[in-house]
Amino acid sequence: MKTIIEPFRIKSVEPIRFTTKEERIHIIQKAYYNPFLIHADDVLIDLLTDSGTSAMSSAQWAGIMMGDESYAGSKSFYHFEEAIQKITGMPYVIPTHQGRASEKILFTILGGKGKFFLSNTFFDTTRANIEFAGSTGIDLLNEEGKHPSFIAPFKGNIDLQALEKCIGEKGAENIMMCMITVTNNSGGGQPVSMDNIRKASEICRRNGILFYLDACRFAENCFFIKKREKGYEHKSTLEIAQEMFSYADGCTMSAKKDAFANIGGFLAMRDQKTIQECRNLLIITEGFPTYGGLAGRDLEAIAIGLEEVLHEDYLTYRIRSIEYMGNKLIEAGVPIIRPTGGHAVYLDAKDFLPHIPPYQYPGQSLCAALYIQGGIRGVEIGSVMFGKYEDNGHLISPPMELVRLAVPRRVYTQSHIDYVTEIIIDVYKKREQLKGMKITYEAPYLRHFTARFEMMA
Repeated sequence: MKTIIEPFRIKSVEPIRFTTKEERIHIIQKAYYNPFLIHADDVLIDLLTDSGTSAMSSAQWAGIMMGDESYAGSKSFYHFEEAIQKITGMPYVIPTHQGRASEKILFTILGGKGKFFLSNTFFDTTRANIEFAGSTGIDLLNEEGKHPSFIAPFKGNIDLQALEKCIGEKGAENIMMCMITVTNNSGGGQPVSMDNIRKASEICRRNGILFYLDACRFAENCFFIKKREKGYEHKSTLEIAQEMFSYADGCTMSAKKDAFANIGGFLAMRDQKTIQECRNLLIITEGFPTYGGLAGRDLEAIAIGLEEVLHEDYLTYRIRSIEYMGNKLIEAGVPIIRPTGGHAVYLDAKDFLPHIPPYQYPGQSLCAALYIQGGIRGVEIGSVMFGKYEDNGHLISPPMELVRLAVPRRVYTQSHIDYVTEIIIDVYKKREQLKGMKITYEAPYLRHFTARFEMMA
């Protein structure tokens, strides 16, 4: 069939408030041109993130009613633990209130001054927690992944030669971990191949370096492996996931992504000594080890979501719906990261707005334009999110200037996506009218959440 229908029926609806263009101009000016500072009621189509914004299933809502709220030894925790152990094969699991809490605990234990952490590409909170611990995060994305228009099946891969070179330069004793992000969020939601994961794991084990996965979107990555990597076409997504995790010493996950939950996360690993240290810190910062900052009902929702996300009818719909949006934009000449990834369409702001240099934040300008034109909220992934400063104050820009339009799971229909593409195309036709921006306020970490901007004259 050419038409891929949603593998669900809509049982409850939430109204959307419509605004005029004039209202939106006032709203975004009041929010200092930062989409994070816009009230959600003023957003028509919210593509800021797919984190915690998904629609839960009837089974998950039923699980919420069954949640065991016992402080210690909740049966909901053991359901949660069993679901994670089945997928990852990792014996030790602790729940956290979201993914960044897992990162904070892990990097506090393993990080410190003079230590290095390597990745295909760290996302914002991961990098921030590494740096907050006094360590340095290094991205080693393969060359294919640095070119938005270049088409390749696994543009999220880590550069294996660069990995070995970095280990030789920094010294294996100074590198605490290599963490592969699946799918590679900052790199366009692009998948990582099983072969790349296996070889990266082998390099790390040969050098005595821990190998972890950032597993927020593990199911989407596994589905890409099934569809694109030889030898996996007849394996189930669960079997592919189990092999993928078998190469890792541990993983972090925000359950707000591929577990359909509105809150929650976990840290899982194979090492008993490290997990005990993590549990000790968990008790101080999150809660008792069998709830870890979550209610029992949330543990139930996550356990059920982890089973549902591996259904291949869902994953077929999910990947095709993103591809549908990307194809419509490509047909109109709009520059995006190709091929489309798993959870979002990424606009290539550098190519979209070539007249705006990186130090004037083209991605932020494009985000503002999409909101003003159609009430669409996206997020900049470029010089605002990942830019650094030289000692003289000059901006060091990342390789790509992107705008991510992350699609919440099971929330929007095809007509919503058609509307989004129409607005993007309309903005693209008027792109020469857009102006750059300057930052008037920024925080020392994760500045994109609270930064304030002004439009250039």
